[in-house]
Amino acid sequence: MLEQSLSDVYSKFKLYFYRKVFSRFEGREASLTTVETYCIEIIHALEHPTINEFASFAQISPPNAAYKVTNLIQKGYLKKIRSKTDKREYFLEVTPKYFEYYNLNHGYILTVIDRIKHRFTPQEVTLLDHILTVMYDELMPEVPLPHRDRERP
Repeated sequence: MLEQSLSDVYSKFKLYFYRKVFSRFEGREASLTTVETYCIEIIHALEHPTINEFASFAQISPPNAAYKVTNLIQKGYLKKIRSKTDKREYFLEVTPKYFEYYNLNHGYILTVIDRIKHRFTPQEVTLLDHILTVMYDELMPEVPLPHRDRERP
């Protein structure tokens, strides 16, 4: 039962996002390919990775990652920020143009959170938050967390 419930909730979030993305493109061409959308979402989630960190996480070659990054920069969704300590290193940062996509889904998350707060008691909301935090921090080791112990722009 839990397996189906979690899968159903995840599917609803995805389907809402896909519907919103497609509705934006009615009558005009999409500006990002599906693969580019996945790449920019990975880069955003990794919080200012280098190209090599992005390549490593996505399990693609550094030249392939550099090609994808170049395309995203040319389309205005990404920029490179030079390291202050090592001028040879660049961090990847999403631009405000990316947040047009991001906000399609994030706005819905906020709507669902508001509904949760109205439907459940504060104790139940706290418990849900605790469960989700434990899932993120402990139960999903296959998805490593961004490095928080080094320079970021």
